[in-house]
Amino acid sequence: MNGKGWSDAEVRRVGAKVVDLIARYLEQLGDGPVWKPVPRELVEDWQHAPLPTACQSSDDILDAFARDIAPYPFGNGHPRFFGWVNSPPTEIGIFADALAAAMNPSVAGGDHAAVYVERQVVRWFAEMLAFPAGTMGLLVSGSSVAALTGLAVARMHACQRIGHDVRADGLANVSLRVYATAEAHSCHTKAIELLGLGRKAMRLVPSDKALRARPNDLDAMIREDMAAGHHPMSVIASAGTVNTGGIDPIDDIADICARHGVWLHVDGAYGAPAVLTETYATALRAINRADSLAVDPHKWLSVPVESGLILVRDAGLMRDTFSLVPPYLRTDDEPWLSEYGIQQTRGFRALKTWMALRYHGVEGYAQRIAHDCALAARLAELVRSRPELELWEPTSLSIVCFRFKGSDERNRAALRTIQLGGQAFLSSTILDGRFWLRACFVNHLTTEDDVDRLVEIVRAE
Repeated sequence: MNGKGWSDAEVRRVGAKVVDLIARYLEQLGDGPVWKPVPRELVEDWQHAPLPTACQSSDDILDAFARDIAPYPFGNGHPRFFGWVNSPPTEIGIFADALAAAMNPSVAGGDHAAVYVERQVVRWFAEMLAFPAGTMGLLVSGSSVAALTGLAVARMHACQRIGHDVRADGLANVSLRVYATAEAHSCHTKAIELLGLGRKAMRLVPSDKALRARPNDLDAMIREDMAAGHHPMSVIASAGTVNTGGIDPIDDIADICARHGVWLHVDGAYGAPAVLTETYATALRAINRADSLAVDPHKWLSVPVESGLILVRDAGLMRDTFSLVPPYLRTDDEPWLSEYGIQQTRGFRALKTWMALRYHGVEGYAQRIAHDCALAARLAELVRSRPELELWEPTSLSIVCFRFKGSDERNRAALRTIQLGGQAFLSSTILDGRFWLRACFVNHLTTEDDVDRLVEIVRAE
């Protein structure tokens, strides 16, 4: 090395070791246990390791990674990881992350490639999901920031309708309301708290037996709040909950929002890409009626974390919500991306999504998603055929909830044994007051044999 940094030879030598570590990790994904706890002595070492004072060689650092970190992954790359909506990364995305880090731009704005790549990715998603031309969006960390961004624009929309300057005056003496079912992701509650509305501003819409919002009840609640002097701000509809994969009746909800002038935010973080499949094209078609839509490419599109996306139909309103550039200095000639969101310093998140979309194509992603849904359907059918098991129905998308007939404690014990056994990994949920095992399929490496094996593992408990 020299004062200018590493030599070309050193970059290539260490780079080759990194690529070898990546290849070895990916090659061995299905060989070992799905998940194993990190040894307590290693945790102790991490917690008490002193701050490095002297230089360490790149070889020693990579050896420490191979020895202490790589053997203890989250588990989501393994074909029998059925825990949460955490896919393995597509290989092209891994290398895209490295290339983006090498360029290391701040994508706030300006005339450089990363800005145009992000705008292109946003346009591609708008086209893929049938949003109108002129839709604006940003790459964000995930659906939590997407929800915060979309609901901030919804707050601006509601306040403009009543002539209130929320950016100058905050929410003093303004009573806004947000509507969602109990199945809505908790990130929306967090966003509402951060936006200053307070948790009490969220009203829970009753659900049907499939845990989908009941439109008639929603309409009645909005009318009731308006009569009481409150201002309905937004309805949050789910295009695939992470609990059961449930899809709200988005078309009916969009009609209600249009009737009352209420912002519609759709959480499609997990489920929105299923609109590409024949099975779910109809159920998800109405997501293009949303005023804002959250999608996580790092979920069902296997883009490496972090890769979230927010689409907003009204680009001007999105800019009004966040920009600190005064109107007399604004230009419509490629405004900076930082004018449309929370961050000023923004990483080159778009590259891995751009590469993944080019590599797989819409058709390839449709096939992958259909593959996962078919595996979920296979598991559901196997559960139905086993007298000792019961299935939560209706199933939706690629999530299957099931349980042993009997006590919750038996199911809790089975889950612990399965997770620690390392042969498969399930998560759990509470539905209708009972404890259920939960399997989620978002891994193109998973096969029918893995599904059959899962049922054998469960039945052995």
